[in-house]
Amino acid sequence: MKLLVTFTRDETGMFIAECPSIPGCISQGKTEAEADINIREAIQGCLEARSENHMALTVAVREVEVAV
Repeated sequence: MKLLVTFTRDETGMFIAECPSIPGCISQGKTEAEADINIREAIQGCLEARSENHMALTVAVREVEVAV
């Protein structure tokens, strides 16, 4: 399964990783590489929990264009 993941830095310099198509699936790391490993583990856990609770594994995520 391929999923999009976003990476941002917080005010302390930690890398925050989030999977928008799985609500609440977020992790962090001191480096981007560590955050990448951690979000992969979080995704596995979230998918397992959603499956066990008979929930859809993911939600629809779309790209939209807005004028700025």
